[in-house]
Amino acid sequence: MAEIATTLTDRGQVSMPASIRRELGLRPGQTLLWKRLSETEVRVKVPRRGGKTSMRGFMKKFAADGPGTTAGWMKILREGEKS
Repeated sequence: MAEIATTLTDRGQVSMPASIRRELGLRPGQTLLWKRLSETEVRVKVPRRGGKTSMRGFMKKFAADGPGTTAGWMKILREGEKS
């Protein structure tokens, strides 16, 4: 891949070229990991998707049968603690 130049803003921001975003399937708000390799090189790594799941996302598959509110879910969870 050819090198593509971008410019650092006065706020320390860099725009990633659209072609690279598309190739990597990146979306706004996605986390990128930065690692300094030397005085003149930095590696940007895209973490694997699915590594961390929020409970809200995890519980979606149960939502149709569940209580529908956070308070309702907390009640069910707390009942399990008493057992």
